[in-house]
Amino acid sequence: MKRGKRIQSRRPPASGRKPSSRLAARDVVLSAKALVEFQALFAEVFQRREQRWWWFLYLCGQLSNLERKTIEPIVLGLQGADTNAIRALQHHIGQGHWDSRAMLWQIQALSARWLGTPDGVLIVDGSGFPKQGNDSVGVARQYCGHLGKVANCQEGVFLLYASQHSYAFLDERLYLPENWFEKENQARWRACEIPKDVAFCTEGELALEMIRGLTGRSIVPYRWVTADEHFGQNLAFLQGISALGKWYLVEVPSDTRFWSRRPGLELPGPGWLGRPRLYVRVARSAPSPREIREIGKQLPRSAWKPYTIKEGGRGPLLAEFAFLRLVTVQDKLPGERVWIILRRTLSSPEIVKYYISNAPTSCTPTQFVWASGMRWPIETALEEAKGEVGMDHYETRTWRGWHHHMAQTFAAHLFLIHLRLLFKKKSGADHCSSPCADRPSHRRRMPTTLRHHPYHPLSTMQKLCRLLFSSQTDTQKTSPPILKTEIARNLVVMKISL
Repeated sequence: MKRGKRIQSRRPPASGRKPSSRLAARDVVLSAKALVEFQALFAEVFQRREQRWWWFLYLCGQLSNLERKTIEPIVLGLQGADTNAIRALQHHIGQGHWDSRAMLWQIQALSARWLGTPDGVLIVDGSGFPKQGNDSVGVARQYCGHLGKVANCQEGVFLLYASQHSYAFLDERLYLPENWFEKENQARWRACEIPKDVAFCTEGELALEMIRGLTGRSIVPYRWVTADEHFGQNLAFLQGISALGKWYLVEVPSDTRFWSRRPGLELPGPGWLGRPRLYVRVARSAPSPREIREIGKQLPRSAWKPYTIKEGGRGPLLAEFAFLRLVTVQDKLPGERVWIILRRTLSSPEIVKYYISNAPTSCTPTQFVWASGMRWPIETALEEAKGEVGMDHYETRTWRGWHHHMAQTFAAHLFLIHLRLLFKKKSGADHCSSPCADRPSHRRRMPTTLRHHPYHPLSTMQKLCRLLFSSQTDTQKTSPPILKTEIARNLVVMKISL
């Protein structure tokens, strides 16, 4: 038994990377102090002292290097074999009466304080969580980005904020498939404690709901909204962003159709054969809309210009861009005139990505290039959240439990981002390149920023500060000995003071 525990203690963290021990002793103390100050910022979220204690314990567990960051390993690693504590923490996550919305609002306020800039970017993306069985809330046979195929899984829609400083999760929604609203699933509905007022929404509607709520609270400053083609082909989503007075730059499929010029219309009235026209239609003499890939193939060589997207570890990343003003197709009629941005790499010019934007005509090409490179943080953030703080390690099955876990995960990730900013100029910081996020769960890997333009770059040359908070029972030689002492001391101090 003892030998098994020793073997388990030598396992690497969930990310597969060994903890760093390059922090000086004063930085370890500063990290522990920052953690205590960070949890105090969420005190008003909870009404009872016990709730504040369990949220702090769960936070420490997510920040630890435990291999599996679920409730039982967290309690065993940080408090020891305590059956009552395991049950209490399970209740805190799965059934606890505390408002995850209030925690998210505080996360948004802190993100605005630490990361906010007027030209900030909201990034929308979905991510799947494979599950066994049919008892978890929202689980169904559906496309799972994590696996890159249709599988039994849950699907979440996430909203991330990115600026010149860093990035952070702001909000989330759990997607409930349509079959969960059928009568035969009422028993599962009740078992998962889904609120009665929850209505079916598409992923685009859930994303727009989050953005509208964020805009209405006027806490986080932003100008751009970016997303992949799954959201780009959703006309209602794009119109909703425009109605908020914000600019979007999202991918669209290559077969999306546009008019080069606004076609003529035939108004309701007498027809050619005497039958009246009841609706407006495109004039018979007008040209048909064409697919964007066809339009792109006919562009002259002079339409393509090279731009620097970001500074990579092996030098600048270059790509060629072309910019067009085209008319959208809405219900077979001409819609608004928008920007269409085409991008291709120098090494594979046959691979082209297509973007649509409602930005004004005064928007410069360098701004579009910069914005097109600002979707990569969602890839890295999901990678970090799943690999470092156990975003996909939850075992709760209820509606409330899923949202509680995600709120706690966002808080843990934000704290590590905060630490990275604190240690950015310190010798103990990790200045390696960001982890590659090329797993199939993330549809597209976007570049980052321009090299020379008025927009500030978002550095990709730093890993998340994942080098903190070993458990009290950890015996790895790579962990600083003072770290266990500080965390153990602060856990005790917190339990007394909360």
